Amino acid sequence: MTRSLDRILRMPEVLRRTGLSRATVYRKQGNGTFPAAMKVSTRCVGWPESAVETWLRNRKFYNADEFR
Repeated sequence: MTRSLDRILRMPEVLRRTGLSRATVYRKQGNGTFPAAMKVSTRCVGWPESAVETWLRNRKFYNADEFR
């Protein structure tokens, strides 16, 4: 699925699906072990659903650099 057709997940949905805390999402994002958020508007970010699903299928070996 291409990013342009991908559903954007907001933080509450990401937390629900992953079981992570907000701080853990941002920490993992910072060290490249969780997908990077994309800016949706001035004060809003979200994560592509396909990227979160990829992470859920392969948490241990996920490397965000492979998806940039």
